[in-house]
Amino acid sequence: MPRIRDIELPDFPLLLAPMEDVSDPPFRALCKEQGADVVYTEFISSEGLIRDAAKSVMKLDIYEKERPVGIQIFGAELDSMLQAVDIVTASNPDIVDINFGCPVKKVVSKNAGAGILKDIPLMVKLTAEMVKRTHLPVTVKTRLGWDHDSIKIVEVAERLQDVGIEAISIHGRTRVQMYKGDADWKPIAEVRNNPRMRIPVFGNGDVDTPEMALRMKNQYGLDGAMIGRASIGYPWFFNEVKHFFGTGTHLAPPTLEERVEAARRHLQMAIDWKGEKLGVFETRRHYTNYFKGIPHFKEYRMKMVTSDDAADVFDAFDEVLEKFGNRVGSFF
Repeated sequence: MPRIRDIELPDFPLLLAPMEDVSDPPFRALCKEQGADVVYTEFISSEGLIRDAAKSVMKLDIYEKERPVGIQIFGAELDSMLQAVDIVTASNPDIVDINFGCPVKKVVSKNAGAGILKDIPLMVKLTAEMVKRTHLPVTVKTRLGWDHDSIKIVEVAERLQDVGIEAISIHGRTRVQMYKGDADWKPIAEVRNNPRMRIPVFGNGDVDTPEMALRMKNQYGLDGAMIGRASIGYPWFFNEVKHFFGTGTHLAPPTLEERVEAARRHLQMAIDWKGEKLGVFETRRHYTNYFKGIPHFKEYRMKMVTSDDAADVFDAFDEVLEKFGNRVGSFF
């Protein structure tokens, strides 16, 4: 069974990936209920934390029911990252995670996220100092490399392990690829098969069906899967994977009533946590998947994603249930 220091994990654990404006406490709670074994926060700017930026500080909120939970931070300046580690450690998560994989320009341009893949010595130095700074286990999420010609992930993972990280999650694309093309899990398997690797190696990228998760386990021999986009608006994915692993059959999809209830709870928790304006706005990205498969749904989706009034969105949920509730079997 894989372990992150003293954190015992099941055979082939499923991890909720850190996703900006997605992996907040309301969504993490839903994913945890549906079988996620480890959840990670949205990535948090080290510069934002040390400047006490409200949005960054708010992302430190974690709840007992989420554990084990990791707080992820990004940055490229050593002093800022060390101060951020102190702040994160004081928030008492189970894991501190370093983001060396975010490909977006505003992060990469500061040599943070996947930008640091162009400077592996700096990546290793930052990691070593952060490990020394906290009593908590430190993990890393990264990509295969900056581009196809600079993939050295076997060496990178080994060096990061040697300075003290206790697990690594690897997205099977380079930074140049962004999210295009197919994720390549073969280099991740090479990391896992390196006889010097002693820590868990988790795969990430294109795990969007139970079959793909099983392939990552059986064909590539990885220690677990980090789930990202497949879970957005569909927290049931984790349980569906586990059911498939255990039975070889697909779990029946959630009913319309279950989807409406999840969307309703999600929105209400988001409002309770961050207020109506942000709660309504940041939950919008989930509705397409919550109700995927319903024909002639555009009218209701538009109401959900354009209204700034929570009452209107809750009304739209009721309308969907009233209109389509007796036809659930025909489209899920």
